[in-house]
Amino acid sequence: MTTSNTYKVYFMTFGCKVNSYETECMRSGFISAGFEVCEDKNSADVILINSCTVTGSGDSKSLYAVRKARKDCPDSVIVLTGCLPQADPDIDKKIPEADIITGTKDRKNIPNLVIEFIKNKNKISEIIPYGNHDDFEITEYESSFSHTRAFVKIQDGCNCFCSYCIIPYARGRCRSKPLDVLGNEVKMLAERGHKEIVLVGINLAFYGKEYNLRLADAVEECSKINGIERIRLSSIEPEMILDKDLERLSKIEKLCPQFHLSLQSGCARTLKAMNRRYNPDEYYSLTRKILEYFPNASFTTDIMVGFPEETEQDFEESLAFAEKVGFAKIHVFQYSPRKGTPAAKMKQVPKDIKMRRADRMKALGEKLREEYLERQVGKTVPVLFERENSAEFHQGHAPDYTLIKVPKGNPEKSLQNYIFYVKIIEGCHDCCLGILKGENQ
Repeated sequence: MTTSNTYKVYFMTFGCKVNSYETECMRSGFISAGFEVCEDKNSADVILINSCTVTGSGDSKSLYAVRKARKDCPDSVIVLTGCLPQADPDIDKKIPEADIITGTKDRKNIPNLVIEFIKNKNKISEIIPYGNHDDFEITEYESSFSHTRAFVKIQDGCNCFCSYCIIPYARGRCRSKPLDVLGNEVKMLAERGHKEIVLVGINLAFYGKEYNLRLADAVEECSKINGIERIRLSSIEPEMILDKDLERLSKIEKLCPQFHLSLQSGCARTLKAMNRRYNPDEYYSLTRKILEYFPNASFTTDIMVGFPEETEQDFEESLAFAEKVGFAKIHVFQYSPRKGTPAAKMKQVPKDIKMRRADRMKALGEKLREEYLERQVGKTVPVLFERENSAEFHQGHAPDYTLIKVPKGNPEKSLQNYIFYVKIIEGCHDCCLGILKGENQ
């Protein structure tokens, strides 16, 4: 433990983009409280683990990180925070290695809890339950420009209660960031050099319900900010996107035409058992409607395999539907039971069958990905170049989130945080190769 008055804190983050954003907020809070952020766990006085509980493996990774931190750094203060403790308030009995345990509420108070623990060495477990009418929690966020793209959390909580999901218990009910607060935050990000923002939330499409607003209102607010040139949306629930939303969104030039529409299954029977609020026909119709408004749109998704009672026929239907949509990318994961959810009480699919189905869905996803990238060949697209991390290539993303690599010239010149037009000349396994417009043409 550091003997000076300045304590060093190290952050570990598991899970989604919302967690990444919240870690940045906690980082800002610790700095304001006089702590020093460090990038080496072994030199840290405080190790904060921001946990994920969306899957069983998420729980395992978070708990393993706590135990390993205690083993590797026996004198450090270990903080476990996030969705895992919030969903399991008795977690303190299972993880004695953690000195401080908090949930997903009032995390701006964690630096005070750390100071309190350092003074008296008494273990702290402070998990505040959610109510039905909680406000969106405004947290301190001071971004430093290290990435071209910045996450902006605009929504929290979920009202859907899918039969497999514990997140409504870990995050509470839907609530939204006020538009004026959002505008000020995005302005700050622009002033720090960010050209692209990604709007994130637990159930993003529910943005603004308590204010009689829609997601389009948030996108329009962000589009007004000078210096922000691109706006992306993170995962969206399909049933919440209406024609009037698409019409408004299509008029926002800064909005990138990448739509991550969470599918979970392409089988109607499985979707009903999951308590999802759409069927495959409705999902497919939405993708076709989006293409009417955004002809260059790409579709990415999450697909779960091995949901309880999923038959081989159900899986084949899901597989065929994914191919029908033609996703640009699929995130495949196996169902894992979450204690306290209805699906955990249903008949489970054997592990070996889940693994086999996951392999087949992943293989399809790779095939569709390669086909999508091949279809980009010949196009000229604007690319926002990002941090230089390759000796051979400049790289960045097109509006549809295709990763584009351009060979570095001689002499080398950094393209980071600039937008250049690139002609795509080749599709590869996970990216496209291109040349800057005007070069060798």
